Amino acid sequence: MNITIISVGKLKEKFMRQAVDEYMKRLTAYAKVNIIEVPNEKAPENLSHAQAEAIKQKEGDRILKHINDNTYVITLEIDGKMLTSEQLSKKIGDLSLYGQSRVAFVIGGSLGISDGIKQRSNMALSFSKMTFPHQLMRVVLLEQVYRAFKIMRGEPYHK
Repeated sequence: MNITIISVGKLKEKFMRQAVDEYMKRLTAYAKVNIIEVPNEKAPENLSHAQAEAIKQKEGDRILKHINDNTYVITLEIDGKMLTSEQLSKKIGDLSLYGQSRVAFVIGGSLGISDGIKQRSNMALSFSKMTFPHQLMRVVLLEQVYRAFKIMRGEPYHK
């Protein structure tokens, strides 16, 4: 399986990069995982709705350049569907079983995801109703993808 994580912005903190590197290393036994960072747009403190939408559109256009037609796209959104770790494992397993070998997870910027990305998405996934920094979500997502593969294979780690 080929998994791509497309994320707006770069990881700045060393501890976050270390966590990402650790999960990327662990995942090599299960899937080919690639991370693509697209530049974020600078945003003034007090944005109008139109300015916010324009920023999301620019970031969304950058994201779309990295998504092929044959890729199953899962966007991380507050209003997405919440799954247990077991359900995410089953979803990833089902995608692979039914020949969907390319999966992209999309983590938007601080303002969220553009409407164009939402339309391209095959599934909106939520980890919580709370808002998290998109850098932290990259670590959480990688951990959950790693956990999903461990669950699929019946290997210890999950509990």
